[in-house]
This record gives sequence, C-alpha cells and structure tokens, in this order.
Amino acid sequence: MLHTGLTVGQTKAVREQDVWVETSDAVRLAITLTLPDGPPPDDGWPALVEALPYRKDDLTSGYRSEYHRLADEGAFVVARVDLRGTGSSTGIATDEYPPEELTDVATVIAWLASQSWSNGNVGMYGTSYSGFNSLQVAATRPPALKAIIPIYASDDRYSDDVHFMGGALRAIDVIDYCSYMTPMNALPPVPAVFGDGWRDEWLKRLEQTPTWMLPWLRNQTNSDYWRAASLRPSYDRIEAATLFVGGWADGYRNTPLRSAAAMTAPVEILLGPWSHAAAESALPGPNLDLIPEMIAWFNRWLRPEANDSTAVGSKAGDSFHAVHRVFMRRATTPSPTLAIHHGEWWAIPHPIESTMRSFDAPWRPTAPINLRVDPATGTTAWISCAGRLPWGQPGDQRIDNALSDCTDWLIVDEFAVLGNPELRLTLSSDQPIANLTAKLCDIHPDGTSQLVTRGTLNLTHRVSSQQPEALIPGQPIEVVVELEATSWIFEPGHTMRLAIGGADWPNTWPTPHPVTLTLWPSTLRLQLPIVVRPALDTPRFSPPSGIEPHGTDGDPAQPPTIWRYEHDVLANTVKAVVDHGSVYRAVHDAHIVEHYFGEVGVPRDDPGSAWARSEISFSIAWPTVTVFTRVTVAMQSTPTHYDIDIELVATEDEVECARRTWRESIPRQWQ
Repeated sequence: MLHTGLTVGQTKAVREQDVWVETSDAVRLAITLTLPDGPPPDDGWPALVEALPYRKDDLTSGYRSEYHRLADEGAFVVARVDLRGTGSSTGIATDEYPPEELTDVATVIAWLASQSWSNGNVGMYGTSYSGFNSLQVAATRPPALKAIIPIYASDDRYSDDVHFMGGALRAIDVIDYCSYMTPMNALPPVPAVFGDGWRDEWLKRLEQTPTWMLPWLRNQTNSDYWRAASLRPSYDRIEAATLFVGGWADGYRNTPLRSAAAMTAPVEILLGPWSHAAAESALPGPNLDLIPEMIAWFNRWLRPEANDSTAVGSKAGDSFHAVHRVFMRRATTPSPTLAIHHGEWWAIPHPIESTMRSFDAPWRPTAPINLRVDPATGTTAWISCAGRLPWGQPGDQRIDNALSDCTDWLIVDEFAVLGNPELRLTLSSDQPIANLTAKLCDIHPDGTSQLVTRGTLNLTHRVSSQQPEALIPGQPIEVVVELEATSWIFEPGHTMRLAIGGADWPNTWPTPHPVTLTLWPSTLRLQLPIVVRPALDTPRFSPPSGIEPHGTDGDPAQPPTIWRYEHDVLANTVKAVVDHGSVYRAVHDAHIVEHYFGEVGVPRDDPGSAWARSEISFSIAWPTVTVFTRVTVAMQSTPTHYDIDIELVATEDEVECARRTWRESIPRQWQ
C-alpha cells in the first residue's frame, strides 16, 4: 500500500508505504515506511527504526510529523513498527520487552539494510519504550545498526522504571502505565491495514494476551527477570554510537550520566529541563527543536561520505570528541505546571569531571532522635516522572519538610552540582521492613522549598537488591542512599536542605506496619558531585519549530483533568485521585476516546492496608466498526500480601465479545 502525505509547515512531500516483515516464527510485523520524495541517491538512504507497542495507526498516529520531517529534512527512510501482538502485527504481546522483541527488531533492521534504496546503515531511536528497546537491541549488536538515540529511556528496569524505586514498589504507577497496557494490548488490528481476518486475529489476541501487571508484581527483587532487559552493568555490549536525550523532570534522569560514564562506544548527552514529553513542547522549558540534533547525529554515523576521518560505526575516531550539552538548573518558583525553569546550558567535554564534596550535619545533637513516619509524606512531590497533567511537577516542599527531619546549610558561595548526590547515615528501625527517603531542597530567601532531587531506599535492600535482608529492630546500621541524578546551581543567600523521612507516597507503596526510625544526626554526611563550568562556548539550538512532534488532532471539547488529594479526617486516611482523558481523530478516519480514572489511598494508622483502584478505557470508531476495551483494577494490600483483581471487557459495536478476569494474592517480598 503506497500513499503520499504532506507534513505540517514548510516541509515537502514524502511517501508512506505499509509493508510487512515476517519473523522466523511466522509472525507478521506491520511497518509503515516514510520515504523521502523522489528517487534514492546512488549510494542509497540510511534507515531509522522506531518500534513501539502503542499502535502506530491510531493511538500514536499523531507522531507522523516527526517521521515526515526526518524523511524530508534528513533524507532518511523511517520505519515505524508495531511490535508483535500490538497494533496491526500478528502474534501475542506476552510481556514488556520479551526476548522475541529483540529478535523481531533485529529482523526488521536486517530487512531495511537489504532494500534496494538502502545504503546498508540503520539507526534506531525513540521516546520511552522505544528508547528502552533501542538500548536493548543495540546491546545485541545487529551488524547494520550503527547509531541510536534513546530519549527518556532507562538502563536499569528494576531500579529506574515504573515498577520499583530503591527496592520499594511504585504506587501511583499502578493506576497509570501498569493498568492501561492491559486494555491497550486488547485492542484489535486496524481493519484498513490488516485486511480480511482482522476480527479473528483480535479474538485470538483477546483470548491469549496476558496482563503484564502480574509478573511485574511477582518479581519484587532485582532478579534475572529484570536484568535480562537491562543494559546496566554491561555497557560495553553497545558498539553503536549513542546520543542520550534526557530531562531533569523525567523519571529516567539517571541513565544518561551513568551510561555515558561507563560506555566504550561513541556517546554524547543532551540533557534538558524537560518532563516526559517532546523537547519541542515539554514542561518545563526552555524548549528546542530536537529534529536537527537527531539529523546531525544520524548523519555523522550513518553516512560515510559525511565523515572525513571517522568510519561509520567505528569507535571514536580522530575527528570525534564528545561534548555533552547539559542544562544546569537554578532556583525557580516551583509549580506543578512550571513553564520555564531558570538556568543555563553548559557544554562539557567527555568524560565529565566532578569532585565529591562532603557536607556534615552542622550543629546537630549527638543523641539519637526518633522520627515517627507519616505514611502520607510525599504528596508535594507527587510522582518522580512528570509529564502532561495530571502527572505534574513538584510543588513547594514545605508540607513534606515539616513531616521530615531536616538539616540546613546556608549557601555563602555559589557552586554547581551535576550527578548523583549520596547520603550516609546511621539509623535503626522498630520494624524489620522500613524505607528511608532523602530529599535535597533549595530553600529560597522567601522560605519556598524547591525539590532539587530525591532518593528512596527500601532498607531491606541496603546490602543487596537481589537478596534483601530484614532489619533487626532497634539495631543501628549505617546506610548509603544514592539520590537521583540532578543539575543545580546553588546561589548565595539560599539554603540547602536535606529532608529525611520514611515515606514517599503516593510515589511508592507504604510499608506493612507503622514505622518509627531512630536517626543519629551527628553521623549524617551528604556528598555532592561538584562541577566547574568548562571554558567552552554555550550550546546553541534551533528554536521550537511550531510542529508538535507527538500531537493529536484533538476535538475542541476535551474532558476535564482532575488531580486532587482527599483527607478523611475521621478515618485518618489520605487519598489521591486522578481523572482525565482525550478525544481526537487519527488516520483511517478513526475517532478515538481515551479515559483514565485512578485513586490510591493509605490509612495513616494502618499503612499495610493501602489500596489502588483504576478504570481505563479506549474506544476507536472507524467508518465500519467501533471497538472498545476497558480494564478495572483493584489492588489491596495487607501486611503480608498484595491482593489483585483485574477485569477486562471488550466490545464490538457495543456488543460484548470478550470478558477476562485475573485474581491473585501475591506475597509481599521484603516490601
């Protein structure tokens, strides 16, 4: 199927072609190729791959302008792939990042490199999921894959994804990604793409596709299950030149600095202030046009004629000297909808040089202090991965600071931090399972407390995340907590605050029992990675193009967005509630309605009885048929178990065609 489309704005005509690539086990992968207009040059075009489970022809068809620009402005062939069992591809989506996925994508890469229009070189890129599998596929070293651009991606699926944080189960993610992949995976192939047999394929999918959520909950330690799809710690597996794109308001902020420091392949970092959305429009700004940066990177490594002395896909080469571009943040009045973060762009040679500076507790008593943990502490930081509302940015931290033990340092001379701060502290717990949280804040002269970075440690994971050990109640231990990577310039007249607590709710799930931590303040040591600005020119970028790369053709009337906290005073229970959605149109004359509702709650006197509930649905109306999928999730914890009840319903033209339920009681493993 070949058709011609026009990009938005000043770009030229490009061609789109729907093709199928068959895998070794007879799965047909649905692919949309976006090709430059006109015949290929004598040496051919390079190809770029983005492989997603998020349905290229409807739910994310609004991404098309990005592929059109890469084809038109960059002269690349862009291949958008529906992963097996999703979108219009056949097969079953058995899990997130299964081994078959890596083999499938490698098959696509080899197919692209063999086409008559190809120059034999392939790149891979993508945001979030497709950034993850860019790293994973590159680690298998497909011969034609010469360069990748992972955007907002993780190198460690256990400690830096939507599942666990410092060994503690994530809570708010239960009602978001962990829930909505079930009804999304249950949607059918697109009839106009798949053709005859789409309904039979859908019924097979409805019958056989598992819910991904249950294996994630069963694997509560850093087992082989998680490490199989994680790059960390074997960074030398990647030979493809890698440009990491990250954001300080994103949940995967650790990956660029950590990975670049350990990789042996050519590597650079572009790390802005952004949340989990396109750098073109993400909050907070300043924003930029990422497409020219992508084109420049892929040109360098996929076009031999563009490089005088660096062989395509080689190690560094004489002409390649990596320079990382990092946005160094400064104090800014915090807001969940912060538009612009104060700061400045730095150009920093690779490897980044920093010096760890120690800050000991000033004027703190030597006697221990007791901190009774409020399990609802953390509401002012909401979620570790900001994006579009209701997943907003941290607000003023003073409420949570008041529920924590705080140590302050007055800033006299300006200094800059870049990397992962580290906290060392001696403490004990009155329970065998407890968490420790650390939040580094910038206290403005008016008293506003702005979150700089934070860290969480499930204290049973203090020695090993693979083999946790229970605490001995009352026994003092020394612990080390690594805070998330950050950039920050602390200014004179401000105060640096370290707030120590035992909960980060609703970001992470509460402990089985109420906890009192005993802290020895005099043992506290905070270490910060201090950097000095190199004598390099300030990086310059193309301003935003005005073409939203991940936009949708939204209807004028959109559902309201709800994000609220509710405190039941008599029951002493705190609840967080979200309700949002979108209505828009997509290719193949599709009309789409998405709806997301969720709540998480914690009884302050009984944290072991926390809960999460969600109801999420997708409706797609094509000219000939309307399909609908809905999931309801009820998760209730006890001190010993997570009890899960999931129900999926699918309808065709308002007639039910499938109903499935999953019920399981999963033991809490050191949680």
